[in-house]
Amino acid sequence: MKIAVYGATGMVGTEVVAEAISRGHEVTAVTRSGTEVAGTTAVAAELNDAATYRDLGKNNDVIVISVPPSRTGGDHQEYLDAFEEITETLTPARLIVVGGAGATEVNGVRLVDSPDFPEAYKAEALTAAAVYDMFTSVSGITWTVVAPAPVIAPGRRTGSYTQGTDSPAGDFVSSQDFAVAILDEIETPAHENRRLTVASEK
Repeated sequence: MKIAVYGATGMVGTEVVAEAISRGHEVTAVTRSGTEVAGTTAVAAELNDAATYRDLGKNNDVIVISVPPSRTGGDHQEYLDAFEEITETLTPARLIVVGGAGATEVNGVRLVDSPDFPEAYKAEALTAAAVYDMFTSVSGITWTVVAPAPVIAPGRRTGSYTQGTDSPAGDFVSSQDFAVAILDEIETPAHENRRLTVASEK
């Protein structure tokens, strides 16, 4: 299978690339600078580069987007504009988007709206929630938003995980097990046009 990964050198993107290669897939690593990633074809592109996105959509079976909004105080509108164009671009490739835990719900309330949600992460969580809302109202493309547990960090690859749909599947997920879940979903689609939440097994 041909898989293009935006954010291929980030915490999650690195693991998605490694997991995909280990399973024998053909990977295109997409980064802003076109960084060479062993075992992949490197492409330089911003998320808002519509021409490159369309080209990747024609030449790959799946596009994975693992690119967060600015975490240094930058304007998130450009990020939202890029996703708005992505949701309006018809492409034969299936789209897998790494979402945020803040948009997931407990008893019908989004985590980002709960009183104890950390203020430092609120702007990013609200932006991720807005992106998820875009996908729930589109047609003509096949997508899955994959949301991690509230805490995601490098750990170890166990190959086992728990999953859910709109509520967090647990408190923690390693970036390695998160990548396993993403590749499992790519290889055996079970959450087309809906959300998948993932947590490491305790």
